[in-house]
Amino acid sequence: MEETERPEGRGAAKEKEEKGTELFYMLQSLVIAVSAMILLFTFVVRVNQVKGHSMDNTLQPQELLLVWHLGYTPKAGDIVIVNRPNVDILEGEAIVKRVIAVGGQTVDIDYGAGIVYVDGVPLDEPYIKETMYLPGSPYMQQTHFDIPEGSVFVMGDNRNNSTDSRNEAVGPVEERFILGHAVLGLWPLSKLGAL
Repeated sequence: MEETERPEGRGAAKEKEEKGTELFYMLQSLVIAVSAMILLFTFVVRVNQVKGHSMDNTLQPQELLLVWHLGYTPKAGDIVIVNRPNVDILEGEAIVKRVIAVGGQTVDIDYGAGIVYVDGVPLDEPYIKETMYLPGSPYMQQTHFDIPEGSVFVMGDNRNNSTDSRNEAVGPVEERFILGHAVLGLWPLSKLGAL
């Protein structure tokens, strides 16, 4: 007499197969999600931490920023992350600064009046921490800058405590060194919001 498979045996096998299929789809979803996150944080956005006090009071040290870099074109007023690994005074660190002028513009600094001019027009800068004074560093005495095409002139909002484009070693920054535009404060939660 031929033995037939018991119905409960088929049910257990089917249940086991369904669990295996469910596990496969869960793992597939996880791999897709991780891959999407890697692509997102490689080509679209990144998270950067503020180091130092050059952007006081706008940004504070240790603050986390969401930085957009896909298809970004810098413009005056933007807060950007700049990486100039070949500048010793920056010690290979990415820095957070504000774009003051873009390629083809001129920047003039009147330390006596504490005013920055772009193309002869004084900037309205309610974001700076305090009145800007003539830096004591002999490398930051220049007051007129012609910004080459494809470069930007950046300064910290805390002008009296900022290593930026005024310094001969940094100078105007080529756009290829801009990692992106800081668009959102992430942490601490009290700073959560658009920049």
